[in-house]
Amino acid sequence: MDAGLLSSVHVGFAPLVIGYQGAVPSFGSAPQCGGGAVVAGRTTLGNGAILEPFAVLRADGHFIEVGDRLYLGERSSVHIAHNTLPARMGSDVTVGNNSVVHACTIGDHCAMGHGVVVLDGATIGEGSVVADGSVVFSRTVLPPGSWCEGSPAVAVRPLAAGELEAAHDRIRSRAGAAACSAHVPLVQPQTTPGYLAPTACVTGAGTLTIEEGGSVWFGCVLELGRTGISIAAGANVQDNSILRCVEGAIMVDRNATIGHNVTMQDCTVGESALVGMGSILAPGTVVMRHAMVAAGSRTEPGQVLESDWLWAGSPARPVSKMRERWNELIARTACTYRNYAAEFASQQVLSLERSTKT
Repeated sequence: MDAGLLSSVHVGFAPLVIGYQGAVPSFGSAPQCGGGAVVAGRTTLGNGAILEPFAVLRADGHFIEVGDRLYLGERSSVHIAHNTLPARMGSDVTVGNNSVVHACTIGDHCAMGHGVVVLDGATIGEGSVVADGSVVFSRTVLPPGSWCEGSPAVAVRPLAAGELEAAHDRIRSRAGAAACSAHVPLVQPQTTPGYLAPTACVTGAGTLTIEEGGSVWFGCVLELGRTGISIAAGANVQDNSILRCVEGAIMVDRNATIGHNVTMQDCTVGESALVGMGSILAPGTVVMRHAMVAAGSRTEPGQVLESDWLWAGSPARPVSKMRERWNELIARTACTYRNYAAEFASQQVLSLERSTKT
């Protein structure tokens, strides 16, 4: 990894721009960016975008299409569903810190708060607000002009006069103050056989192992402590997740998936398990093999999540036996991320000017 590139990404005001299978991001105008912001693949981004530090738009297995004047908060992630669903956002959309917009449609003028997760196939109507910490479940349709909240998020009431503008102002003001997290220097002290994305941050004296076919994605923070983190073959840790070793180690076993914007400390995730987007695993959590943790869930310290169950809620509890199609999804995700990692490892960083319309 080129040290000069890492430095410029951290302190500069241009995003890291990366192609995917020959597709190059397209910009209406150059966005204003914090350090570590990434725009990749088949992304079309309109005029006047603001991307806070470590914001990620990654369009690999499908496209991302965004209108003018997007505000994407610190360590927020926009992604797609591979070969299935794109991500679409209208104009004048605000997304707060540490949020995930995944393979969904968001109308013009919408305001997503901090720590929001919007899942595949959901539609949020024009001019709606999604409250902090809400999870919009797959295929949910939220009506325009509504205050929406909860997990699952529902439309609670129509917005009052001036409430939408106030929500945009509040989210952007708090995001601009970098309330989400302290900036971590872009240092990568170790080399591994697997893929470590160029804006992933690695700190601590412990050992990092990413086996061949394993991957750690843009904006992730790996705090090794004095022990270390092991990512087994085929396992993937998706954009803006934070893995923290304090008293113990972290082990992510073969073909397991850690979704976007997950936070976990001193945990073990078993073979072919999946931890859903925006989840928080408390210290000492053990997710056993072939278990699934639903998006936005939280565990208790030392909790053991048994195999072959879907776990959901806060605290997480078993809600359904695993279905064959969920196990197939986990297997497909591991395979897809192996391919993503191989492709991105081969890509060169592009100039922003090459991708900006004139």
